[in-house]
Amino acid sequence: MLLKLYPKVHRRYTSLPILGPILDGFGTWLLKQGYATDCVREHFCTARRLTRILEQRGVHSLATLTRARLRACAPANRLDDRRLTATIHVLERYFACETSLFPARPRTRIGARVGAFAIYLKEVRGLSSSSIAGHCATTSALLAHIGYGRCPQRLRALTTRDIESFICLGGKGLGRRSVAHMITYLRAFLRYAAVTGEAPIGLDQQIDTPRVYREEQLPRALPWNVVQALLQTIDRTTPRGLRDYAIFLLIATYGLRAGEIVGLTLDDIGWRARRLRVRQGKTGSVLLLPLTDEVATALLAYLRQGRPQAAVRRYRRGFQMDPTPHREVFIRCRTPAGILRATGVIEAFQAGSRRSGLTIPFQGVHCLRHSYALHLLRSGLSLKTIGDLLGHRRSESTCVYLRLATDDLREVALSFPTASVPQAPENGR
Repeated sequence: MLLKLYPKVHRRYTSLPILGPILDGFGTWLLKQGYATDCVREHFCTARRLTRILEQRGVHSLATLTRARLRACAPANRLDDRRLTATIHVLERYFACETSLFPARPRTRIGARVGAFAIYLKEVRGLSSSSIAGHCATTSALLAHIGYGRCPQRLRALTTRDIESFICLGGKGLGRRSVAHMITYLRAFLRYAAVTGEAPIGLDQQIDTPRVYREEQLPRALPWNVVQALLQTIDRTTPRGLRDYAIFLLIATYGLRAGEIVGLTLDDIGWRARRLRVRQGKTGSVLLLPLTDEVATALLAYLRQGRPQAAVRRYRRGFQMDPTPHREVFIRCRTPAGILRATGVIEAFQAGSRRSGLTIPFQGVHCLRHSYALHLLRSGLSLKTIGDLLGHRRSESTCVYLRLATDDLREVALSFPTASVPQAPENGR
């Protein structure tokens, strides 16, 4: 690979001390991760400077290079030398993934405890992966707060004062609903720890939650003309624009969640049957939706021009990259290459909202799902049909959108009583 990049001066890099023997494999790995050849060249140039820094720090061979010594070469502020920071970061990933130089980090005591709790949540309680992630994050924070990593017996001596200090610290800057979720996760772990004998019994019943009223807030929905205008402002001449347009069109057409979008695979698109299969992460059920012409055209344009041919065109001098091995429809546009996450969908919506110049007060892409439900309601569809399209298991989940149909509510409102009020007699009579 170095011979193709530097036909005349490739020995300048292969003869480098410490890092020279691994640079060829490092460059090949970078190309597989989706990095452009210009970016690979920059990492090679920075590797020469990194070699001098390592020698100054007493590292003279690859066998004596450790993760800590490599990280010590990075500047204290990454903005002071971004190229050096980036090269050290990708080298650390390369050593950890492709070589045995940096062994896998041993699992911490907190990680082992949280991992066992996650298995319980999945196999016993049957929670979804997103719910398990929330439980594990709160549990990890609690165990770190009480010093479980240093002293496992600290969990057996847990008191209400410890829990109160954790909630006060973790609840700073959170709303009432977020604090309520955190306490729900906390209660679940305390019950689990009490059953396994690792925590006192009854602590979960001594935690009060902030009062949250059901349906105290209206669903966050945008006017339908704003949704249509947002779709029209997306630049579909770039691979990223083709991807984002297909994503937002899927949400505006079917009301899909961000997790359902990133979970779509190539096998879920039935081109001949004109059908789209969606696996719901919240309920675990499968939705079969009709594949409309507009959605099919957007998906086809993205698959042909945005994935994976756009990644192949980045390379020069004959470097070719095999099509992405992932079966997921939507993949990352940034390096390293990989499947798109739900957070990537939210970030794409926020960036698209800023570029559009439209008045969109919401930061989450879920507002498009609410907008779709309200649009169906105003189009005259029944609540049962809307609930089936959205994948709701209960009708109460769909009825919340009735509160947004203000025009329809005005038609069924009772008239104000206009009965005459008896007047007081004059002169006290």
